[in-house]
Amino acid sequence: MTWKRRVLKVVKWGFITGLVLTLVGIAGFIYLYKTTDIPEPNAELLTNATFVYYDDGETELGRFATQFRDSLTYEEMPQNIKDAVVAAEDQSFWTNSGIDPKGILRAVFNNASGGSQQGASTITQQYVKILYLTQERSYERKVKEAILSLKIQREYSKEQVLTGYLNTIYFGRGAYGIEAAADVYFNKKAADLTLRETAVLASVLNNPNGLDPADGKAVRLELKGRYEYVLGAMASEGYITDEDAEQARRKLPKFPEQDVEDSYGGQTGHALTLIKNQVLGLTNAETDAPFTEEEIDGGGLRITTTLTSKAMKAAEEGVEEVRPKGFPGAKDLHLAAATVEPGTGALRGFYAGQDFLDSQLNWAVAGGQAGSTFKPFAVAAGLKQGFALKDTFDGNSPYEIEGTDDEVENQGDEDYGSAVSLTSATENSINTAFIDLTIAMDDGPESIIETAESMGIPPAKAKRRGAYGIPTSSPGLEPVTGVALGSQTVSPINMANGYATVANEGVAADVHVISKVVNKAGDVLYEHKVTDERAISADIASDVSYAMQQVTEAGSGTRANLDDGRPIAGKTGTATKDGGAVSSSWFVGYTPQLSTAVMMVRGVGNGQLDDWVPSSEDGVDGYFGGNYPAKTWKAIMERDLEGVDPEDFPEPAFVDGEAPSDGHAPYTPPPAPSTTRQPPKTPSIDPNPPTSEPTQDPSPTQEPPPTQEPPPTSPPEPPETSTPPEPPQTSAPPTSPPAPAPPAGPPNPRERSRSPRRRPSRTRRAPAVR
Repeated sequence: MTWKRRVLKVVKWGFITGLVLTLVGIAGFIYLYKTTDIPEPNAELLTNATFVYYDDGETELGRFATQFRDSLTYEEMPQNIKDAVVAAEDQSFWTNSGIDPKGILRAVFNNASGGSQQGASTITQQYVKILYLTQERSYERKVKEAILSLKIQREYSKEQVLTGYLNTIYFGRGAYGIEAAADVYFNKKAADLTLRETAVLASVLNNPNGLDPADGKAVRLELKGRYEYVLGAMASEGYITDEDAEQARRKLPKFPEQDVEDSYGGQTGHALTLIKNQVLGLTNAETDAPFTEEEIDGGGLRITTTLTSKAMKAAEEGVEEVRPKGFPGAKDLHLAAATVEPGTGALRGFYAGQDFLDSQLNWAVAGGQAGSTFKPFAVAAGLKQGFALKDTFDGNSPYEIEGTDDEVENQGDEDYGSAVSLTSATENSINTAFIDLTIAMDDGPESIIETAESMGIPPAKAKRRGAYGIPTSSPGLEPVTGVALGSQTVSPINMANGYATVANEGVAADVHVISKVVNKAGDVLYEHKVTDERAISADIASDVSYAMQQVTEAGSGTRANLDDGRPIAGKTGTATKDGGAVSSSWFVGYTPQLSTAVMMVRGVGNGQLDDWVPSSEDGVDGYFGGNYPAKTWKAIMERDLEGVDPEDFPEPAFVDGEAPSDGHAPYTPPPAPSTTRQPPKTPSIDPNPPTSEPTQDPSPTQEPPPTQEPPPTSPPEPPETSTPPEPPQTSAPPTSPPAPAPPAGPPNPRERSRSPRRRPSRTRRAPAVR
């Protein structure tokens, strides 16, 4: 056989082999095309960021996102960005069949030779790879990509493909899609992008991690080269004129300064965590089921909250202004605050105690032992049962609880007399008087808890139905004799809402932070309806408020008074744990417009505050609720009430019902002896009872108990004490024996209470707080 015949034979068989292989390849491709179904899209690429707003529904507070994306329709996308991406990525997009045969062959040869994969994929192929496949670099994936691209091309229009691509492609900085990219690079909507800005984004998507203009001059220089290419391609394709391209080439657009702060830093992380938890407990009207995390993180929801940027800023700045600093372990001190609007229950602002990046524990929600801030609920309960502010209770210390080995003492073991008015007991935070009140009531502990719950304090354990509060429980809220002294754990949010009921003349509203939830189309999925209910009568509310006004006028809360002189009411509180160490310190107060609670705790919430928190400049112990908490309350409310007109509280009603037990009638001093030579002596005056209540003789049914010492006829001498004395209150009529008249000086936060203590021979000490 001649060599020519041999060559012809090789060519023949080579042709036949090639033809067979080609036919087999075509047949295989047809088979794969027919047997390959379009898979489910990668779930995260169908997500949209959920945006969270302040109460105005416009100012963004934060967002939830599996991937930060906010999808647009084709019509909503600016024409410049569509033209720029097509010119830069796939100039034949509008005419090709969805695949790039050259790119497929290049992938085959590069994989066979061990080289790196090169580009030249169409927009359709890139979209398929993103939406359905993985970033694996292999021949098999490239073939599958081509098959799916052909199928997508037949099932979807070019406009649909380009829309999907521009909504899913990654632009860097955590942004997926053109709307998110416009936000993170230029702080604007995609619809507002200029030609220069669209050319930058079309350039960046080619290499998101390598062309970010925030990465320095060298990167900007590289970006400039790609940017000029994109503008030139747009001009050559006829999307813009040569003049427009030349003018835009001269310089890159201005880039706003990038916010490098973590999106969850400061109080934002605390707010978003609180908001997510609250939304998870709501029902989606569209599905008639609770919202899910998937809906929140990727459902494109729009959540409007009750929070205001003013109140959030006021809380943070107020805490930081007053917080003691520079002492050992100062980072372990947590000052938390919450502000609630009376009448609506809307949470307007809070401070969690620290930056979210330092600790994710929100002390405005976690709370602490309430201490004496719980006493106003006991006042309300007592008035409901028929007692009056002028009625008297045992203010001497210690108070022995009949039938037990327990006894309760006042701060400094101070005696206030055997018959002090309920007003005085509140003003001076007299523990023994509140124990006497509780025992004198019908089912006192239960009544106090019932009243507190009706006013907005959640029960010890959350109820499955009708749960309210943030959080929905108050651990330790049990019907014990010392419940008014506050050993239970209550959150500042719930405490602020409980006091807001008094500010709202006795009508309680459920505290809430979610105002409205809508989907991306604007359909309302949830909208809060204010639910309120009368908890106490308006007259009782005015009397409770009157008693708390005395706390801020002359009692332990004077440091909370606002510079503009507007009326305020409030109560200090300091709780002690087993062993007597102070574990929490409070001031809770309100005006008719806002109610704010401030709590101070240490470490994990029960660290010792006394002998640790430094005294203030005026020498008052740092742990008192009337010190840092009261001053923090003032700093917050000064900011929050700026520009808000002052309002007065209702006048006290001085309700006086049918008391449930005897022995608590107002004290009336006996007439002073008189002679023919001297005028009668003026009766001694109790500085604490209501100013407008006339003097009354004790009724026969309200005599002091036989075991009680008769009331003194003149003010007792003030006992020696190591704590700074309270300033006297100077305007009140005589209805009960006067409290000791202390010398002038800084107000003493007499709110620290002690639990029943143990006497070696006959008593036992039990932890108690107030």
